[in-house]
Amino acid sequence: MKLAMIGFGQAGGKVVDKFLEYDKRTGSEIVRAAAAVNTAKADLMGLQHISEEQRVLIGQSRVKGHGVGADNELGAEIAEEDMDEVQGAIDSIPVHEVDAFLVVAGLGGGTGSGGAPVLAKHLKRIYTEPVYGLGILPGSDEGGIYTLNAARSFQTFVREVDNLMVFDNDAWRQTGESVQGGYEQINEEIVRRFGILFGAGEIKQGQEVAESVVDSSEIINTLAGGGVSTVGYAEEEVEERNSGGLLSRLRNDDGVDELDTAHTTNRITSLVRKAALGRLTLPCEIEGTERALLVLAGPPEYLNRKGIERGRKWLEEQTGSMEVRGGDYPYRGAGFVATVILLAGVTNVPRIKELQQVAIEAQDNLAEIREESEENLESLVNDGEDELESLF
Repeated sequence: MKLAMIGFGQAGGKVVDKFLEYDKRTGSEIVRAAAAVNTAKADLMGLQHISEEQRVLIGQSRVKGHGVGADNELGAEIAEEDMDEVQGAIDSIPVHEVDAFLVVAGLGGGTGSGGAPVLAKHLKRIYTEPVYGLGILPGSDEGGIYTLNAARSFQTFVREVDNLMVFDNDAWRQTGESVQGGYEQINEEIVRRFGILFGAGEIKQGQEVAESVVDSSEIINTLAGGGVSTVGYAEEEVEERNSGGLLSRLRNDDGVDELDTAHTTNRITSLVRKAALGRLTLPCEIEGTERALLVLAGPPEYLNRKGIERGRKWLEEQTGSMEVRGGDYPYRGAGFVATVILLAGVTNVPRIKELQQVAIEAQDNLAEIREESEENLESLVNDGEDELESLF
């Protein structure tokens, strides 16, 4: 699948930058064009793979390149005001060569949280290609203002995109891990999962063609209908045929593979279960999922139709959905077999309900603090006798 990726804000820019690095490392070629938008000049300067011409600094007349300070209302206002500058970067994207737009943003800050929904709305108004969002939720330990921002941004973002894929930092941060190290690991996890998902079906010259092809239309149809999506992932290391190891010894005199088909099928089924029931990008109950897509990636000799069909049938039973697609993605040199499962239209998501409840409490608390602050200031500056006259 060919994507035009736009990272909005600090987290969004870093993730898109990581996608470009993944593309170069794996040769997957899923990012047809990339841009980063921010109100903070320093964040744009820290990017390594997005070209300088595609780094857009907005809000200079209001925040002077210093960011919006977690104020996502200001972030949304600036995005609206400076959308022409953002469009200038989008104009250089060969839209006729892309299957969809992907707007990536952290939902807890100010610029991405406020600006990403504005950009998505703008893109949907102008282009016919699908516009997807990849929203990153803040950890619960990051503070009330970030939770409030995320809840409000989520509510807006999901309405403006054709589908919102979500990654929850809270489910992935490890205890005792440094903030910087934690985010780097999280970005790696995001790119690995979505890289394999979007890379499926992009056949390059000399690459094996999949038995059951997953192309961009399968992904688009799975994401159709809007709502929220989550992704599951599981992998297992294997030894490839050309390594001179075990596989090369499992060939008979005619050069025909004697890999145990039953073992291969069981491995695939096991990986499907681990991916669906393990750690999802957004933890949820998978029952009631509207649509799902199963992608199996790895050396072709480890992929078989029977395993994929069995995994797809199991996924149908677990989700209760009749719209479960599946296919393989031959991936030489990977050294592993991986399963990626896209669950689209999930509704039983306790984390979102929790996020909204905490945000409501934070909103009420902020209102009380502001009111109390105004009263305290009044008592501080008032002389009580009205003897002093103000200048204005």
